[in-house]
Amino acid sequence: MIIWLASYPKSGNTWVRSIIASLIYSNDGIFNFDLLENIRQFPTEEHFKNFTKDIENLNETKKYWIAAQDLINLDNKIKIFKTHHINCKIGKYNFTNKENTLATIYIIRDPRNLVSSISNHYSKSLVDSKNFLLTPRYIGGYKKHGIYKKDNLTAILGSWSEHYKFWKNNNNDYLLIKYEDLIKDTELELKKIINFLKKYIPIKTNLEKNNNIIKTTNFKNLQYLENKGGFKENAYESVGKKKNFFHLGPENNWENLLDSKIKNEIEQKLSNEMKELGYLK
Repeated sequence: MIIWLASYPKSGNTWVRSIIASLIYSNDGIFNFDLLENIRQFPTEEHFKNFTKDIENLNETKKYWIAAQDLINLDNKIKIFKTHHINCKIGKYNFTNKENTLATIYIIRDPRNLVSSISNHYSKSLVDSKNFLLTPRYIGGYKKHGIYKKDNLTAILGSWSEHYKFWKNNNNDYLLIKYEDLIKDTELELKKIINFLKKYIPIKTNLEKNNNIIKTTNFKNLQYLENKGGFKENAYESVGKKKNFFHLGPENNWENLLDSKIKNEIEQKLSNEMKELGYLK
């Protein structure tokens, strides 16, 4: 059975994934990027190679979303997977089902702060990045700057609001983690994650280990580790030139980065969801 770490891109998935990897796959809670290999992404090429050769064709791979997860779950062990894919249904094909999904941790971030993060990651203007959030779309499934990555299978995002609502309305156990709460009180959010996961996975931790997790997965340390090398999930500006994945983090403040027109459009079009999440009064 799968526990999903699901999020819209640039919402803090890698941060939460780092926290959980340190919690489950280390004895002392000290993070390094190798631990991320224990929490892989879905969908990737490896999950569909037994079903089709037409890996880059969404109309083909969607037929095998469930079959791929059935295969993953043949050993009846609990796994954790990261995904940016919306929890959707296309025709008769569901992205996942209750037989394969045990629980979901959904990470969300104020969409106003996502604009500049998307702009940096995907090399888009702020206006285009705002439109990226508001418009249903796909990511991956392409070569960029001559580089093909096996985790670049096409993932359906939908719009930001669709992504949130489709995962929220799934029928499995669900924990919502807000990026802003992680910044404000990482210790409290870590306790929420521990209490959620220990319903399904044996968790061995103590105060020292928790403190190590918080210290070694904070933004500054992740940025430091990335600069030392070893992070494999960067975007590229050009052939051979990586972008920093850990860009602004907590210093990303929409109030200093967005003009009023972009801010107002986001607040107007995403008003219901932002109020529900406490981003608007």
